[in-house]
Amino acid sequence: MPSFLLLEVLCLFLFAGAPPSLPLQEVHVSQETIGKISAASKMMWCSAAVDILFLIDGSHSVGKGSFERSKRFAITVCEALDINLRKVRVGAVQFSSAPRLEFPLDAFSTQQEVKAKIKGMVFKGGRTETGHALKYLLRKGFPGGRNASVPQVLVIVTDGRSQGHVALPAKQLKQRGIAVFAVGVRFPRWEELHTLASEPWEQHILMAEQVEDAANGLFSTLSGSAICTITSPDCKVQPHPCRRKTLETVKELVGHAPCWRGSRGTDAVLAALCPFSSWKRVFLTHPATCHRTICPGPCDSQPCQNGGTCVPEGLDRYHCLCPPAFGGEADCAPKLSLECRVDVLFLLAGSAGTTPEGFLRAKAFVKRFAQAALGEDSRARVGVARYAAELALAVPVGEYQDVPDLVRSLDAVPFGGGGATLTGSALRQAAERGFGSAARTGQDRPRRAVVLMTEARSQDEVAGPARFARARELLLLGVGSEAVRAELEEITGSPERVMVYPGPQDLFSQIPKLHGKLCSRQRPGCQAQSLDLVFMLDASASVGPENFAQMQSFARSCALQFDVNPDVTQIGLVVYGGRVQTAFGLDTHLTHAAVLRAMSQAPYLGGVGSTGMALLHIYDKVMVVHKGARPGVPKAVVVVTGGSGAEDAAVPAQKLRDNGVSVLVVGVGPVLTEALRRLAGPRDSLIHMAAYEDLRHHQDMLMEWICREAKRPVNLCRPSPCLNKGTCVLHDGSYRCECRAGGEGPHCERRTLRGDSPGIRGSSPEPAGDQ
Repeated sequence: MPSFLLLEVLCLFLFAGAPPSLPLQEVHVSQETIGKISAASKMMWCSAAVDILFLIDGSHSVGKGSFERSKRFAITVCEALDINLRKVRVGAVQFSSAPRLEFPLDAFSTQQEVKAKIKGMVFKGGRTETGHALKYLLRKGFPGGRNASVPQVLVIVTDGRSQGHVALPAKQLKQRGIAVFAVGVRFPRWEELHTLASEPWEQHILMAEQVEDAANGLFSTLSGSAICTITSPDCKVQPHPCRRKTLETVKELVGHAPCWRGSRGTDAVLAALCPFSSWKRVFLTHPATCHRTICPGPCDSQPCQNGGTCVPEGLDRYHCLCPPAFGGEADCAPKLSLECRVDVLFLLAGSAGTTPEGFLRAKAFVKRFAQAALGEDSRARVGVARYAAELALAVPVGEYQDVPDLVRSLDAVPFGGGGATLTGSALRQAAERGFGSAARTGQDRPRRAVVLMTEARSQDEVAGPARFARARELLLLGVGSEAVRAELEEITGSPERVMVYPGPQDLFSQIPKLHGKLCSRQRPGCQAQSLDLVFMLDASASVGPENFAQMQSFARSCALQFDVNPDVTQIGLVVYGGRVQTAFGLDTHLTHAAVLRAMSQAPYLGGVGSTGMALLHIYDKVMVVHKGARPGVPKAVVVVTGGSGAEDAAVPAQKLRDNGVSVLVVGVGPVLTEALRRLAGPRDSLIHMAAYEDLRHHQDMLMEWICREAKRPVNLCRPSPCLNKGTCVLHDGSYRCECRAGGEGPHCERRTLRGDSPGIRGSSPEPAGDQ
């Protein structure tokens, strides 16, 4: 064969010899159902009189790694068995060139003893003489068992590549009434597993590499004979399509090569192209059916509202991953208690241009808003008016202080369904008499707002009445469809005061936006943008107490620019000097007043400061989920420093940036040091001034940087929301946490003592101190 063809064949063999890391049995169901299968296997319990013998392949063809996985499968099965001498007895035999009894069925009377003995089994190695092992059982029976007085179950864990005949001894075992499960490992030969297993095959052939799925399949089959049960009566055994794979060596035509043959009767040599083939290792697929027990999940009823993602925790509990604006209440229901004093009049269009469905949606919107925003401590009051050609005050502002009474009164508001849509006239009448006795004067008067909800264009002029209303210090806000956007902008005087929803199903997503606009005083900045913001102030001796006070004043002025609440902006403060201290965390103070008060009380520390140490403190103890940081929300740190102690800060700052946290350096001093330049990183992440008195002049520049960073795309897994060293995986616009062994919960927040490998035991992480 020519050398280039020999090289090609050799490459094909080498590359084909490294099989891809693929599951060799795939259950074709959704990820949610796979999670239910895994959860259901933990709910199984087998507590009948039965003898279960594991026959585990320890030959060289299985290998030590797959042998360990076989042991893990056996241990997982044992966790659901009521092991004692009167109920479930368990024994084990390892086979390769010859069978070896690891322990008989009557050797141990507790689950812990059996699991420990299986864990301590030592890999033998040798040939795969499955037939000899089966004949050994035919001669000896189940060692330590109760013969035919109780059901007998044989679980053969093998790759199905016997070097002898297995059909006859396997048939004889099954004729004795023994239920035989064939459990594949590594790259199983499924044809031989069919020969070994009892019928129906789809219920007695499993794959040990997927431990929880295989355990579920075994328990599901045994539940048919009342050996195993599940705690929930709603759980059922269901068939699912499966796809099994076998790694086989096949012959494949590679091409044609020149060859020479002699011709009979002559001395001539004929040249021709002859075919040649190579042997290649490939996966062959075998369609099948798997029977698994699944239980109704807590997420089946879709309890998470407003686009929240339901994450099951076992079979009866769940957790909602909520969008930032809906995180204050269980099931992602909006909880947006209005802190400001405001009287709100909802103005609902009920004219011929409005559909009955649209009017009912608008009423439902008001009811949902009242339930979400009007708590016991709320200082807001709500009224409702309906308009067509005339304004009808259905619920006067402030008439109902009790939310349930207000909701019931809204149910009684009728849909007029007739007349012209005179929005301009309705606005003028609302300004004149819409607030009634609620319109107090002087400093005692609350803010007054009219929320116009309409899907129909006005049939009269709106600009003049809107100016009339705004001149009486009414805040005009508009909620409507895209068709009336331009008119709403003309009425409210600003696109920022208009909330447009693309479809009817998107109306309720405007509730948190309305909440933010009602209490916002339209300050400059990006207060409507969700943000986790930490100020880090240099409180070292090089700054001094007077200059530190100016830093505090600067931080307070910046904080005033943001809408501080748990659904929009969270603010934290760290100070550093001779030590690093969290003055308050991101989720400590939830209002402007509380944040400003806490900033004024932040301590001056003195001593020699380390900027790098303070940044690491923020990385480890502040910008983390269990300290209030929110997944999916932009994050920024503003460092205000005199520059001393910044020599060690460049690497920690980059560590924060690599973790999705923006870092801005506000440096004060006559000279811009090289250490500050390295700390700042990109050129636009540094603001430098000569004196502390100049801080107040750079507030706009800081706000511009923060607002730009707040609009950057966010990676939900940076910083990682997963605790206990869990791995965050992006999935369908959300994320999930893959826990290490010993971790549980949607964020791996719980540690469990269960486990079979060293190092699994542990306790819940103790939050480190702030000092």
